[in-house]
Amino acid sequence: MGLFPPIFFSVARLDLLSVGLGLAALAGVNLYLTVFATGLAIHFHWITLAPQYQSLEILGHPLVITISGILYLLEFFADKMPWLDSAWDAVHTVIRPIGGALLAIQVLGHPSPAFTIIVALLAGGTSLVAHTAKAATRLASNTSPEPFSNIGLSLGEDAVVLAGLALVHFNPVLALIIFVIGIAAFFYFAPKILRAMKAKIWLAWKKLNGPADRNTPAKLPVTLPARLASVFGRENVLGETLAWAARCISGRSRRIPTNLFGALVATNEEPRRLIFVARKGGRPYTRTIELEGSIITHEPRFLLESLLISPAEGKGPAYSFIFPRSDAALVEGILRSRLSSAQLAPQCAASRVFLGSTGCQPVVAGTPAGNIFGTQLLTRLYFPVSASCRDLQAGSLRSPERVHHA
Repeated sequence: MGLFPPIFFSVARLDLLSVGLGLAALAGVNLYLTVFATGLAIHFHWITLAPQYQSLEILGHPLVITISGILYLLEFFADKMPWLDSAWDAVHTVIRPIGGALLAIQVLGHPSPAFTIIVALLAGGTSLVAHTAKAATRLASNTSPEPFSNIGLSLGEDAVVLAGLALVHFNPVLALIIFVIGIAAFFYFAPKILRAMKAKIWLAWKKLNGPADRNTPAKLPVTLPARLASVFGRENVLGETLAWAARCISGRSRRIPTNLFGALVATNEEPRRLIFVARKGGRPYTRTIELEGSIITHEPRFLLESLLISPAEGKGPAYSFIFPRSDAALVEGILRSRLSSAQLAPQCAASRVFLGSTGCQPVVAGTPAGNIFGTQLLTRLYFPVSASCRDLQAGSLRSPERVHHA
């Protein structure tokens, strides 16, 4: 018979393999619903098992239906509660692949020990892929505090399982093709999915271990972790000195891949520029961000603090950086640093010749002159392209009312 028995090459039995892997994929989404629904259909003769599928008749046993039904009832409620669903998925990281492998083996029987192992590996891997995709989706939805997205996803997953079971029954080969396409898509997007999972887990862990406290000023770090210091060193050919370096995660942006763990870096020599340093696939990654003509906004969310950098006139690249919720004071410290007089000094020095004997008056964050940079201090910051020191000096002499309406 050899390593691969005739069943592996038989076109007539391709549907048998399709049913086995199809059930394994659906088990990766919801193992208990897959067993429960299949068992009910067999027990009440909603479907008639062909001779080659008689091994599945065990799923219609009352005891199997009862246990799978109870477990599905527990999952039905746990799957709709934020964070409890992710904890449930974590527990089932091992259970679902094993269950999917057992279902596939039950479908295909035991033509040979070697083939049984091959089927178990294929089915277990298929279940694990489906489970990972589901778990990553749930982690992403849990960043929103409202429960409706979790409820919608849970009901949608149950509908997918039921529709998949119907497709496996009526056209198993088509079901296999769809599952293969889905698995291929998963591997294509796997790096992004895994980075997203890592980011959400890290943000949740940081939130649990450090509540946000904006009343306690945070001192901006002035050092980089070793793995990022070497990346910055490659970019820093002019030998600039660090003003501060804040660890963060890249958000959605066309210029920077999403969910890269790195740091935002500011230098003393170039105050109107930030550098994002990270490692992507083990390789150094850097992106320089020019702040001239940009608006910086601070957006607090349930799990995170977003720092958004966008062009003031709607033209140009936009960037998003994510900080843990516990780093709220750190994010506000970054905004303060952008408004400090030290950041404006180079521009003033360059224009001093046009100011006569009065000289250049520094603008300090929180003064009326500082408000010409934005409408909401610490939440909105605007760097004008053509602001001169004369404008800044004139702004420092205005009344708060005039500045507010300027």
